[in-house]
Amino acid sequence: MTKMKVMSMLILVGLVASCSVSKSARQQRNLLSGTWELNDVSYENNDGAFKSVIFGDAQDICFEGSNWFFRDNNSTGRYTIKNGSLCQGGDRFIRWSVIEPADRLSQLQFKFIDEKRKDVSGGRGYRLDIANLNEQTMTLKSNVSVDGQPVTIVYEFTRK
Repeated sequence: MTKMKVMSMLILVGLVASCSVSKSARQQRNLLSGTWELNDVSYENNDGAFKSVIFGDAQDICFEGSNWFFRDNNSTGRYTIKNGSLCQGGDRFIRWSVIEPADRLSQLQFKFIDEKRKDVSGGRGYRLDIANLNEQTMTLKSNVSVDGQPVTIVYEFTRK
C-alpha cells in the first residue's frame, strides 16, 4: 500500500472511532427505545409551590400523562400532550441522543424537529440527567434556577 492509502485508512478509522458511541450509552439508548408515559413532574431542592413552562412548550401539568416515543435506529421520536383547557395537545417531534459528560450522569439530549426531520429549534436543545433507567421505569432530572435559587425538575416515567 502506498503512504497515501495508509494515511487515508488511518483518517477513516479515526473518524469512525470519534463518532462511535460508548457501550454504556448504547445500552441506555436500547433501554430508552420504545414508548414511555410521563406520570409525574415534581420539584426538588427548594421549598414552595412551583408552576413552570417546560421545554418552552407547555405548563408542567400538561406533561403529566404525556406519551414519549424514542426510536433508537434513527434517533428520532416524539412526545404527545393531551388536549385540555390549559394544554395545546398534539405531537412534538424530536431528535435525541444519550451523551456521557465526564463530570456528571449520562444525559438524554433532544431538540425539536418537524415531521420531515428538519431542525425547528435553531439548534437549541435540552439536556436531562438520567437519574434512573431500567426496563420499566425512568427518572430524568433537570436543574433550573428560580429567582436565583437552584431547583431540580424531576420527570418520572413508566414503560408502556
